Amino acid sequence: MTGTAVAPVPTTVRLASSRLLVSGVFAILGVVMAVWGARMPAVQAAANLGPGRLAIVLLAAAAGMVMGLQLGGRLAHRYGPARLLAYPAVILGLSLALLGTCRTLTSLSIVALAFGIGHGLLDVGANSAAVNLERAYQRGIMSSLHCAYSAGALAGAVLAAITTWAPHQLLFAAAGILTATAAVAVMPLIRSAAGHLDTPAHQDLAERDDPRRLPIRTVWILGFLAAACLLGEGAAADWSAVHLHTLHASEATAAAAYAAYSAAMVAGRLFGDRLNAHFGPAAVVRAGAALAATGLGIGLLIGSAPAALFGWMTLGLGLSTAVPALISAAGRGGPRAVGAVAATGYLGLIAGPAAIGALASLSSLPVALALPVLLAALVALSAHRALEPK
Repeated sequence: MTGTAVAPVPTTVRLASSRLLVSGVFAILGVVMAVWGARMPAVQAAANLGPGRLAIVLLAAAAGMVMGLQLGGRLAHRYGPARLLAYPAVILGLSLALLGTCRTLTSLSIVALAFGIGHGLLDVGANSAAVNLERAYQRGIMSSLHCAYSAGALAGAVLAAITTWAPHQLLFAAAGILTATAAVAVMPLIRSAAGHLDTPAHQDLAERDDPRRLPIRTVWILGFLAAACLLGEGAAADWSAVHLHTLHASEATAAAAYAAYSAAMVAGRLFGDRLNAHFGPAAVVRAGAALAATGLGIGLLIGSAPAALFGWMTLGLGLSTAVPALISAAGRGGPRAVGAVAATGYLGLIAGPAAIGALASLSSLPVALALPVLLAALVALSAHRALEPK
């Protein structure tokens, strides 16, 4: 009996499947990070931690993140980013579940370190795979992939808000186990998509990661711009509600500030690829950063709750396309450059809120929040140095 030939899967279908897979990784990363951040007060209360001891836990997570980003860049360069899409997600999910059970500073710090490493490895894997997938598409798709992260973060924040009645360990366990289970389930899909997510094996190693294609000076500029943008994101996450509260807004209105920021970022990233194709990434990032600086600056100057909401929303919309464009540019230097830019960028996300707090203690919160305004303006003035074709 003659067997029936199986038609090959069209390339466009396989590309779409790979894109959906990477979008799912970004979304899960956003959900997990939002759940962890939103229930931080419950973690603090369960372990009876003061602000200083909680800072140690956060520092351990940050240190793990930087370690994971640096290690992930090397691993993705050597083996390809596809291998960093499943196992780090398992580490991230299981460590989130374990964080819900920790009741001492020592246990929290150890597990937070593992959580950060998982986050860093997965971040490099997702971004490096996104760079290669964008090359396979031969057009910009990075903004839409990062949109999945923002949508996941928004969904995670909403999930955490509507489950405040439940113990945080239950939420952490559910989100963590689902993340790890999903990562194991999609391993066959990752293997089948590796041809699009990894740099082609026939491409010469020197061509894949040639420093001459992306000078170290450009890598540093990209990293600085990413840090400036992510400092704005950290400011929105940690200080937007506090800012609204100081303007005598209700608790609900204050909580809506970060939601408005996140929703605006999702909207901006939905259209970012089209804008980049029409105007070019450098022009879009410069215009967006100028909008972010102007909007938040006006909100701070007027000093009313509606103006502040407008300012935070404008910040999210204006910065929405910046980090995806910077990651795409870093991709010209290979996974190591992506890891270096991401690591430098996360320093802004980590250190920025603390710097704003220190400045606020010396002056006032509105004055301290001028820092993300000034940095957004600097991004607007400097983006062309790294994003315009040479």
